[in-house]
Amino acid sequence: MAPKELNALVLQGGGALGAYQAGAFSALDKARFSFDWVAGISIGAINAALICGNSQKDRIPALEAFWNRITTTRPALAPFWTLAGRHAVSEMAAAEVMMAGAPGFFRPRFPSTVWPLGPKPALSIYDTSPLEATLIELVDFDLLNDHGPRLSIGATDVETGNFTYFDSRTTRIDVRHIMASGALPPGFPPVEIDGRYYWDGGLVSNTPLQYVMEQAEGDQPLCVLQIDLFNARGTVPTDVLDVQQREKDIRYSSRTRLTTDRYRELHALRVAADRLAAKLPEDLRDDEDLALLRAAGPSCPVTLVHLIHRKEGFEGSGKDYEFSRQSMSDHWAAGQKDVTRTLTHPSWTSRVVGTDGLQVFDLGTQGK
Repeated sequence: MAPKELNALVLQGGGALGAYQAGAFSALDKARFSFDWVAGISIGAINAALICGNSQKDRIPALEAFWNRITTTRPALAPFWTLAGRHAVSEMAAAEVMMAGAPGFFRPRFPSTVWPLGPKPALSIYDTSPLEATLIELVDFDLLNDHGPRLSIGATDVETGNFTYFDSRTTRIDVRHIMASGALPPGFPPVEIDGRYYWDGGLVSNTPLQYVMEQAEGDQPLCVLQIDLFNARGTVPTDVLDVQQREKDIRYSSRTRLTTDRYRELHALRVAADRLAAKLPEDLRDDEDLALLRAAGPSCPVTLVHLIHRKEGFEGSGKDYEFSRQSMSDHWAAGQKDVTRTLTHPSWTSRVVGTDGLQVFDLGTQGK
């Protein structure tokens, strides 16, 4: 009988692209995939709070309510509904968000509060109090802390520049922690928690994968589903706007690749140390230096599943703040498709749970 896995969901930051995570989770939920631990950064922290702060039957309705509230409808002009036309509409939607904000999420401040020579200049371009009200309405924080899956939220300390994790195992999570994880400057203001000020965790790392791997305990097999919103691979840009998008993809996806490669190396080091220990005389097997090498990486078998949002043809450089209802629906559907393809792929259905080491699967999109 295969050992029971501890399932962890890891959600990267990426603004409007977070609808891909919501769609992916809806497909995972439909497949009866349950999670013991959810970790998130920025929009990933918001999605994580909506998941952990609702009972199982209410999680999808909460995600739907959030994503419908913060997106706007704009008419689809049929004559222009070609790929180029759709791209133009998407860019206009992103520009509109920059000017007017996103409902239930953020709104622009009056110019007098942003102007640095004013009596009390603001620390952000936008006011995020609408997001606070939305989260308080849609997330049951008592349920999240007392009964929900373990929740880990990453943020950046403004003064030290250090990464900080708020973990429901050790901290009672409230709306401030979720807001802090998504407080991306200069758009959003820092969030004060117990005398410290925090910005978006993505300033240091856009994925909580490293934290989950480092905090893994015991010998129980760990299955990590990492849902990324930026793809490391791409083509050479053809214009300046494409340069901006490609730069953003590389910058925000790099930590996932770095962490995955690091833990492959740590596992190889651990295995080599175990082989070396077997060759040594008995009196040297308890050497402290050898013990340190044998403790490298998680002690449990790890399965890492990559679900990566791939660039849609209509997306532009403002894809992470393009909050149109049409794009949200498209990203949601893409997440559902990639999960379905992964869970039905022969490589996944034939895997052996508990296989020693790090197994990595990236099966969501074929041929990309």
